[in-house]
Amino acid sequence: MSTPQPGERRIVIGITGASGAIYAVRTMAALLELGTHLDIVFSDYGRRVFIDELGGDAKVERLDELLVERYGDRVKAGAFVVHGHRDLGASIASGSHRADGMAIVPCSMKTLAGIAHGLSHNLIERAADVMLKEKRRLVIVPRETPMSLPDLRNMVLCAEAGAMVLPAMPAFYQRPRTIDDLADFVAGKVLNGLGFEQQLFPPWKGE
Repeated sequence: MSTPQPGERRIVIGITGASGAIYAVRTMAALLELGTHLDIVFSDYGRRVFIDELGGDAKVERLDELLVERYGDRVKAGAFVVHGHRDLGASIASGSHRADGMAIVPCSMKTLAGIAHGLSHNLIERAADVMLKEKRRLVIVPRETPMSLPDLRNMVLCAEAGAMVLPAMPAFYQRPRTIDDLADFVAGKVLNGLGFEQQLFPPWKGE
């Protein structure tokens, strides 16, 4: 746990129960490597999918060790704190908390619906609502296929409210060779959406 330092960029990360834990862990690592302070919130099913997809050692309680094991000591350039998703009294539940933006990666259709309709049932939904009302960056990374008509309409509602809807759709022009390369692409797009320069994949040059 850590408190942000003066001038340090602060980003909220929500992790829900959709498939795509690798996108979450890569996004967090990339932001930490840039010296960012993260406020992280896992939903209950987000915790479960994290372990299901990344292995039995991928427990939230040892997130710092997991990040170092997967991405090296460079992640120590930043810091993070994990909040309980039922804690609606947490700092990030208020607009007075000066977070620079938020990414929900991956975003379940349940969470998407909660944000679209302003329900604020839990800390992830409330923090997202704060981003929208304060006109700050909110990047939503849905990972679902196929999508129902309610899902599509909820995406439109979120986009109309000011969120960036960034589906977890890796590109292939960068010629990925591994699953990690695919995760790099999505994480890089999330960083761009949050206003960060990224070096995780090369930009298209039109050559």
